[in-house]
Amino acid sequence: MLLSSTMLRIEAVRQLRNPYTLAFTLAMPVAMYLLFGASMSYGKLSAGHGNVAFYVMTSMAAYGTAVAMSSLTSLAATEAKQGWGRQLAMSPLSTTGYALTKLLTAVSYAALSVLAVFFAGLVTGAEAAEAWRWFATAGIVLGLGLIYGLWGLGVGLFFNGDSATALASISMTFFAFFGNVFMPLDGVMLDIARFTPLYGFVALCRWPLTEGRLTTGQTDQLWMLVLNVAVWVVLFALLVMAGAKRSRARQ
Repeated sequence: MLLSSTMLRIEAVRQLRNPYTLAFTLAMPVAMYLLFGASMSYGKLSAGHGNVAFYVMTSMAAYGTAVAMSSLTSLAATEAKQGWGRQLAMSPLSTTGYALTKLLTAVSYAALSVLAVFFAGLVTGAEAAEAWRWFATAGIVLGLGLIYGLWGLGVGLFFNGDSATALASISMTFFAFFGNVFMPLDGVMLDIARFTPLYGFVALCRWPLTEGRLTTGQTDQLWMLVLNVAVWVVLFALLVMAGAKRSRARQ
């Protein structure tokens, strides 16, 4: 069996009952948007083809997507190592079906996070010059956000137990602070940020609004942002391979 609707439903409900998942993937991005975007007087100021509130909303939606993808895929890897895969082998669901169910759950939570932040933005004054910029931004967030599933999977395979899930999501918060996501960076900090895992992703998500222009007056070239994402995809893939090798060695 490639996909079980029953397991997909159970998995979705299980995560909805998980306060940790709800806090980091849904509540935190919305709260941070309201705190640093909608409630601030500068939220109505112009930024690219919209306003600052839209800029902050995009950043928080991208952050929520990265956390959802990394934490839920790391959980899947941890469950597989703990023997859940052998239990599933007794059911009609195949390993591919199990992985697909976990991936769909992670993507669903990422989409839910984007929807929640965008809805908060819509009702609190986030603005873009044209409607298509909303859809383009959401599409880039969800499309590129899939790469953080590789990070979560790699961490889940490489590290032991429940600490892997916490590490996968908490590391995203660390990367966000130093990746020009939560606050505008400048000078040396901005130069360092350009090499961090979230910088290229979030800057591309903001592209329909800013077209690469930063709050400091500088401009990021598109090729540089694409290169950042491509390099981190390769590094995440190497981590997955190293994690799989280490996991097999333990067995």
